[in-house]
Amino acid sequence: MNVQATAAHNLSAAEAEHSALTAAGEPEQQYISFLLDGVEYGVDILRVQEIKGWDAATPVPSTPDYVLGLINLRGTVVPVIDLRRRFGLSPADDDRSQVVVIVRFEQEERTRVFGLVVDAVSEVYGVAADQVGPPPEFGDTTHIDFVHGLVTLEDRMLILLDVERLLSIEAPAR
Repeated sequence: MNVQATAAHNLSAAEAEHSALTAAGEPEQQYISFLLDGVEYGVDILRVQEIKGWDAATPVPSTPDYVLGLINLRGTVVPVIDLRRRFGLSPADDDRSQVVVIVRFEQEERTRVFGLVVDAVSEVYGVAADQVGPPPEFGDTTHIDFVHGLVTLEDRMLILLDVERLLSIEAPAR
């Protein structure tokens, strides 16, 4: 099964289980996770429209370096963000294996759609509200306002991202 088919299967299964309950009877929030430089991040699965293989984007002049450009997604023009660049990480060794997570959200009474280029889609997690810890505070010099929270998994952390804030906050100059 290829990356797109696997991701689509995981997305469909997660949407079908979105109303799942924890053992304590509390509703779980579903998050789809992806990898960037070996770190696992998650976004609310209800924000994910689809997952597709990476192809080229049409560059747009005078945009930040993390904006790769625009793609045409079945007649909809979608801006594409390289999350590695957005987070100040080194470029991918092999960008042919990267995928685009298409996210959507409501902002100022309109639907916004963006593509997020990530290294790979990982898993779908059901997370109860009491499993989500607050993001760490680094003081005034580091701004991670787009981090919604942290979830401790068996031997790693899942960093939950707030898509609306991630795509509306200007990245700091480097």
